[in-house]
This record gives sequence, structure tokens and C-alpha cells, in this order.
Amino acid sequence: MKNQLLATAHKLSNWMVPLAALAILVAFLSIAPPGILAKVDAIGYAVCHQLDERSFHVDGHRLPLCARCSGMYLGAVLGVVYLTLTQPRSAGTPPKLVIALLALFGLMFAVDGGNSYLYLMKQTSGGRLDFIPNLYIPNNTLRIFTGTGVGLALAVAVFLSFNQTIWNDWKDSPVLGNWKDVGILTALAIGMVLLVLTEWEVVLYPAIFLSAGGVLLLLTMVYSMLWAMLMRQDNAYPTLRAAWLPVLAGLTIALLQITLIDLFRLWLTGTWGGFPLPG
Repeated sequence: MKNQLLATAHKLSNWMVPLAALAILVAFLSIAPPGILAKVDAIGYAVCHQLDERSFHVDGHRLPLCARCSGMYLGAVLGVVYLTLTQPRSAGTPPKLVIALLALFGLMFAVDGGNSYLYLMKQTSGGRLDFIPNLYIPNNTLRIFTGTGVGLALAVAVFLSFNQTIWNDWKDSPVLGNWKDVGILTALAIGMVLLVLTEWEVVLYPAIFLSAGGVLLLLTMVYSMLWAMLMRQDNAYPTLRAAWLPVLAGLTIALLQITLIDLFRLWLTGTWGGFPLPG
């Protein structure tokens, strides 16, 4: 009986998921402000405070994510793309030293984020918190560097989890199993950050779409895994084309989450702009 119910659910999902995807896409496009850049901003609106002074700008337009979040999601995109090209089905745990390096990236992110948040609170407290010292004056350069480090760590974690869950022929070889790959990926990440810091239009316009795309990429991968496990179809797919249903379901849930958060934040703040700060 249980297997019959599951088989029926699988058949229904072949029709229901595409319909749900279309409905959520239409809803998101209808709710978000007009214009392609505004639609992209609406993706960042669901995950980032979007404060002007903590963001990069191009032609007077604030990027959809702050400097730290831009680094995080650009780093995630870079990491997933690099790992997909160099070790597409690897899903083993990285070596301990690599894990320690990724943990260090996380620690740097936490320290810089905490220091930056404290600085913001002091700026908006009317002098009540001035007695608390800051480690240093935060800046967007440190924000994007530390964000990118965490983005690489997220890419590794989500990539190997996705491979273990989706593919029927995943490999137990460790992700980033040699220091050559670690070095190349780190160098690419540093080069990417330095390019963003130039604030050239030719760099920042692609960064707008890639950073927002990173939000959708990570959420889609996570929800695809959850869908596959829920439907008892984990380790069932040989190719991405064969895995279209869990991937589409993951994208649909990701868009639903973004749309609901957007609606809640819009109701809470009454603006599509950056999160309002206390006077």
C-alpha cells in the first residue's frame, strides 16, 4: 500500500511540479517591481539587508546583495562551477587540512561579521554603545573577501551533499582532495574579488546576475536533495537531464521561499529598498 501511494505521488508530481513552477514564477514576476534589475534585486531582497553603504554600485544602481553577501554567493557559484568541471561526481569528505582551511574561512567571516554588526549598532545607538571598542573599522573590501571564503566552504558542503543524494554513480573520492585544486580555486576566488573591487561596469553588471543566481543555485540544490529524499528517489539519477524533476522541484521551492520572504519584508518595512535603520 505504501509503495502504491509513493508511485501515485511520483506520477502526480510529474504534472504538479511543472504547474507549480509556472505558478510561482508568475507570482514572483508579478510581485517584484518592474524591470530586469529590479527583479534581480527582489531575489537579494529575500536574503540580504541591502544597505547602500555596505554595497557596491554600478551606474547609481546598488547591487542586489551587500558586499559580504555578494562575496558569499559569487564564491559559491565559483566553487560549484569549478568542482563540477574538475571533479563532477566526487562526494567524499575533503582532507582534514582542507576542512581546517574552510573552517578558518568561516571563522574570519564570523569575526568580521560580528565586528561589522557591532560597528553598525554603535552608529545607530545615539552614542549609548560607544564604550564598546571595535577590533577595527569595517570596510567592503574585508566584507567581500570574508564572504567569498564562506561561499567556497558552502560550495564544497552543498556540492558533495548534492552528489551523494542525487547521483546513482557518485564517487567516494574526496572533494578538493589535493592542494593543487585548493590553490587554483583560492587563486580564482582572489582574482574574482580583485576584479569586483575595481568596480568596473564590465565586471559589476555580470556580478549582479551571478550573485543573485548564486542564491537560486544554492537553494535549488538544497531543496532538490530534500525533494529526492522525500520522494524516496535519492541516488536514482544518472544525469542532470534525468534529474529534471527534483531539480525543478528544488527551484520551485526556492522561488516560493524567496517570494514569501519578499512579501513579509515588504509588509514589515513598506519599501523595496535597503532595510531601514533606526534613526
